[in-house]
Amino acid sequence: MTTPESTADRYRRLAAVLTKRIEAVPSNTWDQPSTCEGWTVRDVVRHLIDTEKGSLSPVGLSIADGPSVDDDPVAAWAHTRDGMQDILDDPARANLEYDGHFGRTDLASSMGSFYSLDLIVHAWDIAHPVGVDDTIADQDLDFVVGFIEQMGDNIRMDGVCGPAVEVPESADRQTKVLAQLGRRM
Repeated sequence: MTTPESTADRYRRLAAVLTKRIEAVPSNTWDQPSTCEGWTVRDVVRHLIDTEKGSLSPVGLSIADGPSVDDDPVAAWAHTRDGMQDILDDPARANLEYDGHFGRTDLASSMGSFYSLDLIVHAWDIAHPVGVDDTIADQDLDFVVGFIEQMGDNIRMDGVCGPAVEVPESADRQTKVLAQLGRRM
């Protein structure tokens, strides 16, 4: 019998994949375009850091400033990742509630849903344009598909995902799932 993955454990696992990809980015490619229109690879890391830090303000928490993503994106991400993991490992902080976009929720639930999607998809957004392994695990593709289904049309809200793109029927599953989120190969 398998036990469900806790939010803290999911974050740890997904952040490890993302960290591996960030660490593998060649130093001369940080400022090249990412798969996110108008953003560089560095900008995607900045977005992840900013959104994770921003997710804490509704519950009155914060992560102290660390290294600058402009100077050292790897260290900047590691600092934020470690701060968030520390919070998620503490149920008293992880379970703090707030009024979210879709009603009353708590930090762990938000990190276990939308922010998990961010970790999965943005790991690909960082890895793909610089030639780093961008494979998404089947269980994470399952999660993304479930999230898309749960969100329905809300997945297209401003600042979430762009319109789906057409891909050939013969495309692999990862390509098809990412195309639903507006990602092009």
